[in-house]
Amino acid sequence: MLSGTTSHGFGSVKPPAVAGYFYPAEPEALARAVDQCLQRAPGLAMAPKAVIAPHAGYVFSGPIAGTAYRMIAARRAEIRRVIILGPCHRVAVRSMAVPGADAFATPLGPVEIDRAAREVAIKLPGVEIFDEAFAEEHSLEVQLPFLQRTLDNFTILPVLVGGAAPNVVARLLKTLWGGPETLIVISSDLSHYYDYDKAVSSDTEAARSIELLQPERLKADHACGRHGIRGLLSVAREFDLRATTVDLRNSGDTRGGRDKVVGYGSFAFEYAGAARLDDHCRQQLLDMARWSIDFALKNGREPKAAIGKGVAPSLAAMRASFVTLTLDDQLRGCIGSLQAHRPLILDVIGNAYRAAFSDRRFKAMTYEEFARLRVEVSVLSTPRHIPAASEAELLRELRPDVDGLIIRDGQAGSVFLPQVWEGIPRPDHFLSQLRRKAGLPARHWSDSFKAYRFTVEKLEPAQAA
Repeated sequence: MLSGTTSHGFGSVKPPAVAGYFYPAEPEALARAVDQCLQRAPGLAMAPKAVIAPHAGYVFSGPIAGTAYRMIAARRAEIRRVIILGPCHRVAVRSMAVPGADAFATPLGPVEIDRAAREVAIKLPGVEIFDEAFAEEHSLEVQLPFLQRTLDNFTILPVLVGGAAPNVVARLLKTLWGGPETLIVISSDLSHYYDYDKAVSSDTEAARSIELLQPERLKADHACGRHGIRGLLSVAREFDLRATTVDLRNSGDTRGGRDKVVGYGSFAFEYAGAARLDDHCRQQLLDMARWSIDFALKNGREPKAAIGKGVAPSLAAMRASFVTLTLDDQLRGCIGSLQAHRPLILDVIGNAYRAAFSDRRFKAMTYEEFARLRVEVSVLSTPRHIPAASEAELLRELRPDVDGLIIRDGQAGSVFLPQVWEGIPRPDHFLSQLRRKAGLPARHWSDSFKAYRFTVEKLEPAQAA
């Protein structure tokens, strides 16, 4: 029998290490504590492929974890396997470790280890079976009761991440990524033992790094589970996911005492091509775009907006957007951001102003035009490089009606939104016209020519009845 395990119908079962310490040891009390965290969490209309959730004692971080797991409950019927990555606090792990046990137990019962996933994992470089590292570790265990209360029949593969490089973690995640039946959970707290104001600043910076899918920006003091997060961010960029901070608080918010706090965050990762803002957020963005233009017409200047406390997480997330204006079905202005650099709602407000008054192809917007103006907003995913060595290879990679395309060569560059495919359906014509827009010859190609793809979520005003 494995050290630190007990016999059970599953075979060897690792008993709980922190029951009665990080969370209640009695099954009824534990179920009640988890359910309260879930019930008090906001109901966000997201279906994440992956989440980041905190792992402190439930009285400290349970409410923030509840925000992540309430979204997961909506996928109860389809999730059958959960890959959980967390940092090691008790025993050092050189790279990554998986358990040899057949199940992990909590007061709510045992959760079966996915043996097939483990067999695949241990064949990868840097992954070993190392039971001692799991014996007293809490970062993975505290996630299990939340999973038990939100999912039905599922298996898990717990992975402790030591000093593994992001590309090593990314390789594991890509290998076990699966389809909608597989959920990825990264267990991590954020800043540790700063005063309240410094913690808020540090955690906000970490959240922006996560939303921007920039693992290189995540510093050592940003998150204890940073190695797992960095690996996820690398995969998220490659697989065209978008990240949203759904909860960001610290122990000073949940338990009091603000001299030394620990930061907690919950983050949702959705496929950008399938993600959809809820109807209220979509309408709010369209309304704010019109408000921005109306404000400028009345006041003669760009509005100066700020993020308020009541702004939805999806609108406060770091996103790039384009605002397209049409008048009598003719283009009247189109300006946007290719890279996220501010919260989505502020990006839309700023780009709406620029589309109306700074698009050099058109004169400044007038009140007479504004009354008949149609506003469309496109929310962009993070652009991804297309590694094509020739024009023919690039054309084979393009997905008509799906891909937006950015091209660059030296100082020349241009972009087409996916909507442009409606008027230029052939990939070769699409690329030629984009080159001409950049001031390049229609068949231009060079060793320095770069192309990047992105997808968009398009927001349009409702059609009149």
